[in-house]
Amino acid sequence: MLGEVRVLLARPDNDFAWSSWENANEALAEIDAAIARIGAGGRVPPGLVTLFAPTGQIQEVASSSGWDDAFLVLADRFDAALE
Repeated sequence: MLGEVRVLLARPDNDFAWSSWENANEALAEIDAAIARIGAGGRVPPGLVTLFAPTGQIQEVASSSGWDDAFLVLADRFDAALE
C-alpha cells in the first residue's frame, strides 16, 4: 500500500502547495523512511497515521493534484491495516 502511495506522490504533475512538503523529493523521503522502518520489522511510525488523516499531507497533495478518489481508497486500506 505504501508503495502505491509512493507512486502517486511521485507523479510529475503533483501540486505540493497545500502540504508541508516542498516537493516530491521531501514527500518520497518521508514515505521511503516509513517503508524502510516497517520493512525492518519496526512499528508503524506515528507520523504515518497523521499523513493519512483527513487534511493530512497526502490528502492535501491528492486534492490539489486530482487523485482524491485513489487517496480515499488507500486511506481506507491503511485504516483497516492498523486495526
